[in-house]
Amino acid sequence: MEQRTLGSTGKDVSIVGLGTWQLGADWGEVSEADARAVLEASVAAGVTFFDTADVYGDGRSEQIIGNYLRDSGAPVTVATKMGRRVDQVPENYTLDNFRAWTDRSRRNLGVDTLDLVQLHCPPSETIDDQATYDALRTLVADGAIAAYGVSVETCDQALSAIRHGAASVQIILNAFRLKPLDEVLPAATEAGAGIIVRVPLASGMLSGRYTHETSFAENDHRNYNRHGAAFDVGETFSGVDYEVGLQAAQEFVTLVGEHGPAGATPAQVAIAWAAQQPGVTTVIPGARNLDQARANAAAGDLPALSPALLDGVRAIYDNHLRASIHPRW
Repeated sequence: MEQRTLGSTGKDVSIVGLGTWQLGADWGEVSEADARAVLEASVAAGVTFFDTADVYGDGRSEQIIGNYLRDSGAPVTVATKMGRRVDQVPENYTLDNFRAWTDRSRRNLGVDTLDLVQLHCPPSETIDDQATYDALRTLVADGAIAAYGVSVETCDQALSAIRHGAASVQIILNAFRLKPLDEVLPAATEAGAGIIVRVPLASGMLSGRYTHETSFAENDHRNYNRHGAAFDVGETFSGVDYEVGLQAAQEFVTLVGEHGPAGATPAQVAIAWAAQQPGVTTVIPGARNLDQARANAAAGDLPALSPALLDGVRAIYDNHLRASIHPRW
């Protein structure tokens, strides 16, 4: 699979990585054996980048990854995230807390130095505060982390993190969330910052498999966070109303059938669409099983998408989603 350099980290990572929120069992139950199989299948398919967080399963995702990498020796760059084990208020983003959080992640992953640590969707005040980056640089100097980035909710937050010299920015970008194309990706390219794309399938909506009758487990955020009860609603279905999303997703499925690469699924085309945007470093779809892991990785090998498909994606966004999505994130 094609490798791209992840901003100023200097590390080359696969253009399709693996998001491991699912492995924390926050999308319904995933056994440790199944989680391990997903990691193995992803690496076998060319994936060299895992994204996790200290709150995914309260550390379970980090621990599973750490055990796998210790046993396999696979050459994988691991990015983790910190900051959501406490209330997301500016006064909690201190050097002492950063040290405590990264120490816990180092233990979970079984490493002395974390490859990349990202602040996990902190408040805008924290992203805008130079003291935040001074503290993160202290962790680099201490050898606890090799590089730092910010996972953001809004484009304005992304632009601020880029201006402050973050090695990478993680942001939602998909066929239902186009706003980062306008300013964030060009700014990242100019500054040499990496872009990690999360939620490339709009929480699975872009697979085209969901219907009005689809149900989700009680502990699946697609069930309990549709209206932002637990965290930012933009993380679930990209903030798209479920009924509107179903209609837009069916139009996307039709578009892929008419103009997508032969044999590619809607989910693969959605991943490839994100990976092929100028300025994107890697895309991190999640996977709950072997088949999903292999199919996601295969999206990294799809040819350049046709102008007709690219134009169709924008038309779907403009017709169904722009008015409600674009001003918010």
